[in-house]
Amino acid sequence: MKAAAVVAVASVVASASAFVQAPGRSLANVARSSSSLKMSAEDSTGVTKPLGYWDPAGFTNSGDEEAFNRRRAVEIKHGRIAMLATVGYLVPDLFRFPGYISPSNNLKFSDIPNGLGALKAVPPLGIVQIVLFVGFLELFVWQQKPENAPGDIGGKGWVRYSDPAIKEDKLNKELNNGRLAMFGIMGMMVGEGVTGQTPIQQLISGHLSPFGDGQGAF
Repeated sequence: MKAAAVVAVASVVASASAFVQAPGRSLANVARSSSSLKMSAEDSTGVTKPLGYWDPAGFTNSGDEEAFNRRRAVEIKHGRIAMLATVGYLVPDLFRFPGYISPSNNLKFSDIPNGLGALKAVPPLGIVQIVLFVGFLELFVWQQKPENAPGDIGGKGWVRYSDPAIKEDKLNKELNNGRLAMFGIMGMMVGEGVTGQTPIQQLISGHLSPFGDGQGAF
């Protein structure tokens, strides 16, 4: 609900900015900037078939290129996290590390339930460690510098492509796979909330349809 409210407010602000004259800029210049950004966005990375250019909230209407790049960087980041989360959601059903996750609590990795139940089973200090580590990576290792393209947070060892066509193809695939993963991880979490089973557990038990198989919500 909080995230939805933030998006709603951002949409209102973005729409309202089209009617406010920026200091030192004429309305004609603002209109040209907005049109230019929209044309650029319509031909940007990630605009692929079958959806093509899709901006129902009108985020590009303001003509703010900096805001567009920031949103694109956030989209790429969330897509990458979702791709990792999707794999991480499936792997524990197939593989577990040996040993203890918390020797002081006599808690083994094998004691942690799969899926959403893991959030309650991991000791609070473990959750704090995860948050601190991710924050360290965000602030000091994988920084999104203003001079770099959205999503370009790598230094040495970061994969680079000299061929523009290959680079564009890879960037499109990353964006689209990230978008799909965001839907995928949400779908798996909702599915587990409804059925009480992780995706792998549903497959193993033959629970392949939520409609009329005796296990689903319908």
